[in-house]
Amino acid sequence: MFSLTLSGNLTTLHSFDFTDGSFPIALIQASDGNFYGTTFEGGANLAGTVFKMTPSGAFTILYNFCSLPGCPDGVTPATGLVQATDGNFYGTTTLGGNYNGTIFQITPSGKLTTVHAFNGSDGCDPRGALVQHTDGKLYGTTFTGGTVCGFGDGTAFSLDMGLAPFVTFVLNSAKTGQAAQILGQGLTGTTTVLFNGVSAGFTVMSDTFLVASVPTGATTGYVTVTTPSGTLTSNVQFHVLP
Repeated sequence: MFSLTLSGNLTTLHSFDFTDGSFPIALIQASDGNFYGTTFEGGANLAGTVFKMTPSGAFTILYNFCSLPGCPDGVTPATGLVQATDGNFYGTTTLGGNYNGTIFQITPSGKLTTVHAFNGSDGCDPRGALVQHTDGKLYGTTFTGGTVCGFGDGTAFSLDMGLAPFVTFVLNSAKTGQAAQILGQGLTGTTTVLFNGVSAGFTVMSDTFLVASVPTGATTGYVTVTTPSGTLTSNVQFHVLP
């Protein structure tokens, strides 16, 4: 793992040695400022790991996956993680569970829970990274299955963990007076938009999209949108630029 400045200065922060994982997939920066990711192989059981790295390069293995295809917690994750609005991370493994792959939840401290094991009829071998929609659900795809594993062309699936709907942004930063494009569900009839508590003018463009003007006096923080069905809070902070 490395950092690279805009001028092209590269610094190696961590070199994998197979005991802590191999074939790292992708990094995300979580709400705590640290980086989290997965490796496809390596680790204590040679079946992949979940890890954390601080911005300065301090590395920690959070979880070692099982070594057999039938392990209930999964084997060989082929995608990175997504941090959902509950603060936990979600990902998939290509094998394990019922031999067909799993969806797992892992806390920032490393407690892993298998939340779904694929059975063939609902897909096999999930490959694409999960995404969280503004309806609160997680969505993803499998490489094969839909009938039985080894057959079928794969599936698109959703996973409902009971997480509440939210709003998010096309871009989560702008200066005062500039437009902020906000995405969500049920935005028709919106009555107020607040930038960290400061009221903003807005125009509802559709049931899933509105445009607000970053108000004078707004500071970096969460945006709330009051709709006829309730108040939606952004999943990330909006940064008010100087």
